[in-house]
Amino acid sequence: MKKILIGEDEEKLSRVIQLELQYENYETKIANNGKEALRYMEEQTWDLVLLDIMIPELSGLEVLRRVRRTDTITPIILLTARDEVHDKVSGLDLGANDYVTKPFQIEELLARVRVHLRNSKPQKIQTEKLAVGELSVAVETRQVLRDTVEIELTPREFDLLVYLMKNKNIVLTREQIMEQVWGYDYFGDTNVVDVYIRYLRQKVDKPFDIPYIQTVRGVGYTMKDGT
Repeated sequence: MKKILIGEDEEKLSRVIQLELQYENYETKIANNGKEALRYMEEQTWDLVLLDIMIPELSGLEVLRRVRRTDTITPIILLTARDEVHDKVSGLDLGANDYVTKPFQIEELLARVRVHLRNSKPQKIQTEKLAVGELSVAVETRQVLRDTVEIELTPREFDLLVYLMKNKNIVLTREQIMEQVWGYDYFGDTNVVDVYIRYLRQKVDKPFDIPYIQTVRGVGYTMKDGT
């Protein structure tokens, strides 16, 4: 049974979509805000995602941008009340597969769902790996190993580690880390970076002899292999 995530905060509309999809024998789940939608997409694999652009807490476009960092295969159809060309182009540029403008006929939405499910290819596990010293990360499977020890990270800790590793030996400011890991629309204090660096060190550095995450006083952080 194909699994479809519905990221829509309008309760009546999301319920109608859910009932119609279930009638077509799809398994469904509703996310009522952007943060919830992003969490569901990080926690499990979906065959297709319907995502409202104006969903609260984290916009549909921001959810799309973050998801497409690691998942370029899952079909994502944007639902939007906006009919401006700019919004459609922005969504497609960020990696959306299609868009449906509200109000829409449910038959049209179901037809587009069928098309994208038919055209989508089974997701293959990629082999992109990052390494710093004895620390290695398989990006697509989200597996983190130091030597032979597997390390469990939260999604945010994982995103932070990947960003540091992709920029090995480059000094990154807190602002750069905040923008890339938390997103451009996050308005919290950059001290959250320090907090998550501490969490990460507790897991990938403290139990081992050589620390890879280095503090550059007055600037930010960098990752080095200890050599």
